[in-house]
Amino acid sequence: MAFDPITPLTHVLPHRLLSGLARRLAYSENPRVKQWLIDTVVRRFGVDLGEAAESDPNAYASFNAFFTRTLRDGVHVADPDPRALLMPADGRVSQCGAVGHPDERGRIFQAKGRSFTAGELLGSDADAEVFDGGVFATVYLSPRDYHRVHMPWTGELRETVHVPGRLFSVGPSAVAAVPRLFARNERLVCHFDTDFGPMAMVMVGALLVSGVETVWSGVEIPKYGRRITRKDYRGRGIVIERFAEMARFNYGSTVIVLLPPGVAELSSTLGPEVAVRLGQRLATRTA
Repeated sequence: MAFDPITPLTHVLPHRLLSGLARRLAYSENPRVKQWLIDTVVRRFGVDLGEAAESDPNAYASFNAFFTRTLRDGVHVADPDPRALLMPADGRVSQCGAVGHPDERGRIFQAKGRSFTAGELLGSDADAEVFDGGVFATVYLSPRDYHRVHMPWTGELRETVHVPGRLFSVGPSAVAAVPRLFARNERLVCHFDTDFGPMAMVMVGALLVSGVETVWSGVEIPKYGRRITRKDYRGRGIVIERFAEMARFNYGSTVIVLLPPGVAELSSTLGPEVAVRLGQRLATRTA
C-alpha cells in the first residue's frame, strides 16, 4: 500500500472545524462552488452518472444533492433467494467474519492485527453480548459510490444510539494505521428486531462527513454531541423492509452490519477489498 501523508495528519487536524467547513461547502448553492466540487469528484473518482436518476451533473442544486443522488430503477436488484440477507451498500468490504474470531471474545477484526470490541463499537457492552459469536461485515463507501444504505433484512426499529467521537478518515490507509478506528469515530448505531432476533446497523462517520440522515427522523447526528444519546423507538411501528433505504451519508464513510450467532453464514465470495453492490448476497439464513 502506498504511503498516505494524510492519515498521520488526521491525529492533529481539527476534525470538527474541517467538517463544519465541509458542510457549508456541501450545501452551498453557489453555482461555481457546487459545480467545481461535483466536477472534481466525478473526474477524480470516476463516478458513473449513467446510473443516476439525474445524469446531468449541472442539474444538482448543491454538492450534497449530487452526493446523495438517487439511482435509476433497476440499477440495483435484490438477490432473489428468500434466504439471502442483502449487502446494504455499494463499496468495498473492509473486513468481514466472526465476532470474536478466532479466540478473542467479542472482538471485531479491523486490519493488520488491529481489532476493537463490539461493546466499544456499539457504545454498550450489554448491547454487544447478543452478537458475540455472530458475524459482521464492514463496508467502505468511497466518494464514487451511491451513498444510501439499505436494509439487509426486514426489521422493526428498536433504538438508535449516537456515539460521539473523532472523525478520522475511513479509507484503507487509515483503517490499517489508526487503532480501533471504527470504535473511535462518531457513529450512529441502529438496532432492529427481526424474525431471527437482533440486527445492528452502524453508520460510521468520517473526516469531512457532515452528517448521517435516516428515513425515519432526518438528520440524526447532533452537532458537536459529547454524550452518548439513545432514542427509544419501541412501539412506534417503524418497520423497514428488506432492500428498502434506511439511511444515507452526506459524504463517503462506512457501514457495519452485526448479526447474532447461529443465524446466517457470510457469502463465501466476500473478503477484504472485494468490491460489492447493494442487493447482492451478504449472507444466507441458516435458521
